[in-house]
Amino acid sequence: MKLITTIFLTAVLAISMAFAQSGENLPAFKQVYSTATTPSAGTNCIQSLTFGATITGGTFKLAYDGKTTAAITWSSTNATLVSNIDTALEALANIGTGGVTTAAGTIVNGAAGTVTVTFTGNRAKQVINAMTVADNSMTGAAHTLTNAITTPGVEADGRLLPKGAACVALDTGVWYANTGTPPSPTWVKISSQ
Repeated sequence: MKLITTIFLTAVLAISMAFAQSGENLPAFKQVYSTATTPSAGTNCIQSLTFGATITGGTFKLAYDGKTTAAITWSSTNATLVSNIDTALEALANIGTGGVTTAAGTIVNGAAGTVTVTFTGNRAKQVINAMTVADNSMTGAAHTLTNAITTPGVEADGRLLPKGAACVALDTGVWYANTGTPPSPTWVKISSQ
């Protein structure tokens, strides 16, 4: 505890002196947070749905953390298929409006490729479990559907802290200010301690 207090007071003194020398006022931080090392801004999780080569129609359902979508209608029009997936996922209570951004990856005419699902909004900058295919009622000779995490989510340090919060890296005593908004912090170095 003594070490943390010493680091805190040393950093506050360094910040105060830096602002005093520049003629600016010391900012008032909304909250103070600490991490063991440099704070991470996190990474959004990206998952890829891979559709089989010869889909001709039907529906499918996706599941995420115990919740299952309504039947999603397959479409040979990429934009319509992407919209159908996005709408169904955002209707889940554990994802919500703005919780994903869905885009055509390598898919062509609704088949033989991928659709990417990036977790954003209230699901941004955190570790996300893989979605599963809860039902595949599509038709066609190769109407397969699989899902894989292609970019794992990384939890942002202080992801729910407001703009104007401060963070000290305990290993170096360096201070950072959050210039982003929850849940996507942007940690900017404000001391060289």
